Amino acid sequence: MATRWGICSAGRISHDFAVALKTLPAEEHQVVAVAARKLEDAEEFARKHSICRAYGSYEELARDPDVDVVYNGVIHPHHLKTCLLFTNAKKNVLCEKPLAMNTKEVKEILDSAKRNNVFLMEIRRLLAQRELGEVKMVRSEFGRPLMHVPRLLQKELGGGALLSIGMYCLQLVLMVYDGEKPESVQATGVCLETGVDETVVVTLKFSKNRLATFTYSSRVALPNDAIIVGTKGTIHIPEKMWCPTSLVVNGEERRFPVPEPSLPLNFPNGTGLRYEAEEVRLCLLKGLKESTIMSHADSLLLAELEDEIRRQVGVVYSQDCQ
Repeated sequence: MATRWGICSAGRISHDFAVALKTLPAEEHQVVAVAARKLEDAEEFARKHSICRAYGSYEELARDPDVDVVYNGVIHPHHLKTCLLFTNAKKNVLCEKPLAMNTKEVKEILDSAKRNNVFLMEIRRLLAQRELGEVKMVRSEFGRPLMHVPRLLQKELGGGALLSIGMYCLQLVLMVYDGEKPESVQATGVCLETGVDETVVVTLKFSKNRLATFTYSSRVALPNDAIIVGTKGTIHIPEKMWCPTSLVVNGEERRFPVPEPSLPLNFPNGTGLRYEAEEVRLCLLKGLKESTIMSHADSLLLAELEDEIRRQVGVVYSQDCQ
C-alpha cells in the first residue's frame, strides 16, 4: 500500500518536494491532498501536480482521513503551530528545516509527537562517507547574496542567515561527529539593522581535541564547499555542500546523481528530496516514530546550538521571549 502524502503549503519548496515524489514508484508514494492559506493557491498547486484534493486551510488537511504523512513546507516561524496541528490530529509529519525557531519550540513539537504517538523527522542529506579513520577537523562554508530576499531580512518572518543557510553547515558538523555535543562554541559575526544575522564565523571544539569551523553569509558568495579531514584521508564536498551529487574521497571522485525532474525546480538538485520521503516510508513500515538518521535528539541538539550561536551574535526573536 502506498504512503499517502498531504502537503502543507503551496510554496516553492513544496513544489520541489512534489516533483521529487514523482521520481518514486507510484505504488509506494502518492500525494492525495494539498493545503494552502488561500484555496486558489492550493487548487493551482493541485492542478500542476495532479493532486485530487485541495484545501483552503491547514485544518482541513489535518482532518483528512486519507493522509498518512504531512509534508510541512511553511516558513519556519509557523512550524510550531502547524506541526502541533498535525501531530494533535494524529498525523505523521515530515517538517522542513529548521524544525522551529528555538529549543523551546522544538521541545514542544517533539513532546506533541511523542504524546500522540506519531512520526516526526527533519530533512537530512547524505554529505559524507566514513573512510577517513578518526575525523579531526571539519570545515564548511555557505554564502549566497540574498539581500534581495525580503523574508531573510525581517525578524518577524524568521529572517537571518543561520536559520536559512548556516544550519546546513552546523548539521554537517554534527553528522560527522555522530551527534556529539561540542565542549565549546565560539561565534562572532555581523548583524543587519533589522536585528538578524548576516555573516558569522563559528568554531566548535569537541572531545579528543577535534575541531570544526564554518562560515555562513547572506551577503556574499562563498565557495560553498566542505572538507572533512581524518587520520587516514580527506573528503571534499564540492560546491553546493548542502545538496551535493558528488564527493571527492582521497582524491577519487564519486558521483551520486539525482533523477531528472518532470517540472522545473526552485532549488538545486531538488529531486534529492526523494530520499527523505523514502526514509519516512521505511520508518513507518517498521513502526518507528522517529528516524535513526535524524533522531529527535539530533533535532534538539541542533536547535540548542543554533540558540547559542544566536545568543553570541545578538539575535533575539519574539519567540525567545514567550
